[in-house]
Amino acid sequence: MKISILGTSTGRGRRGRTSAAVALGAVLALTATACGDDGSGGAGAEGDGKGKIVFWDNNGGVRTDIWKEIIADFEKANPDIDVQYVGIASTEYQSKVDTAIQGGSMPDVGGISASMLAGFAAQGALEPLDERLEGSPLNGKLNKDMIESLRAAGGGDDQLYSVPTSANNGVLYYRTDMFEKAGLEEPTTWDRFFEAAEKLTDKGSNRFGYTIRGGAGSIAQALDAMYGQSGITSFWDSTGKKTTVNDPRNVKALEKYAALFKKVTPAADLNNDFTKMVAQWDSGEIGMLNHNLGSYQDHVKALGEGKFRGIPQPVGTDGKRVQVSNPVDGIGLFKSSKNKEAAWKFIEFAASAESNSKFNESAGQVPAHADAAKDAWIAKAEPTKLAADALSDGSTTIVQLPYYLPDWNTVSKADNEPNFQKVLLGDMSAKSFLDGLAEQLNEAQAEWDEQMS
Repeated sequence: MKISILGTSTGRGRRGRTSAAVALGAVLALTATACGDDGSGGAGAEGDGKGKIVFWDNNGGVRTDIWKEIIADFEKANPDIDVQYVGIASTEYQSKVDTAIQGGSMPDVGGISASMLAGFAAQGALEPLDERLEGSPLNGKLNKDMIESLRAAGGGDDQLYSVPTSANNGVLYYRTDMFEKAGLEEPTTWDRFFEAAEKLTDKGSNRFGYTIRGGAGSIAQALDAMYGQSGITSFWDSTGKKTTVNDPRNVKALEKYAALFKKVTPAADLNNDFTKMVAQWDSGEIGMLNHNLGSYQDHVKALGEGKFRGIPQPVGTDGKRVQVSNPVDGIGLFKSSKNKEAAWKFIEFAASAESNSKFNESAGQVPAHADAAKDAWIAKAEPTKLAADALSDGSTTIVQLPYYLPDWNTVSKADNEPNFQKVLLGDMSAKSFLDGLAEQLNEAQAEWDEQMS
């Protein structure tokens, strides 16, 4: 199985890159310029490969059970190492790590996805992993595109700061039982999606056609809906200096998408992060949900395999599918660790074929380990198989989000999630919202270009 277009590069024309594999490595991320005391607690030490290490899970609660199972397996195989698990909600993880970096109270190991890598690397908090990987059984076994995705996000020195564990992708989940009862066709196009959202809604019976994400994490989902409808295939224009987020076609797409709120969605969606949104869909009478592969097993447990499907995002009027990139997830070693040898043993174990397969079967995501990617469960997990096929068969174009920008997470979350809620409530126009977002992104890109010149 090959994931050839997930990643962190911008794919902008001025870099002259056309192949998907090259595009993943086309953009080098932030050059770390911090000097003196970076707050990360110093250089740490290798240790003797024994004793206690602390692991911070970047999706605590959702992935706690599977991580505890993998940790138990590891401790059984390595009785001289004790792993302390700390689960942190994905919406709080970046701020927790940033606070720990400044306070010098870092864990040994932590989940590090492409979306947050640039900021942590810029603060000098992460240990380069290339040499360790070269001497590891993992060498040559991990998906090359996922490695290059994380390498591109991590630093201007082209170092690898996170070992990939999985790739995710946006999925449209829909209730097959509700669609069949209403006589609706599968929502494989955006026109069918909007038609179904309206026809499945019966507010008097507390039934809704769709659940929209209005709380934490809302911007990425909104961007997916925008670019999917507009068909724009690059996040930056031909100059590489201005974003396309406020292109008139994207403005029109966001207006249509935001108009779904309260018309065909529950009012509670305004504050829903992904956990609340997924739980609401699993327990209620809602026809469709946009999320990623990570919630597949939750739906199976709640609804059973016969009542829903998870398919790639709808195609546009031209029959082409456009989606924004989902960040590759991984595990990083913090530079301040006093027991790096033991911490690296844990990373190796967690990324091994057996553990990687176990983790991704639970998460419903695409494994990073080549042997794990061949396991039988993938063929049985339909959304995972369909997503992997869509990413490798040429049917899908990925708009690469600029994870390499140090300000990306701040701009796409804290700075603009409240404004997106205003759009949903009708207190701000889609154009004003996107113009403001574009201004921030263009400024961040200009700063990046100046730093890299």
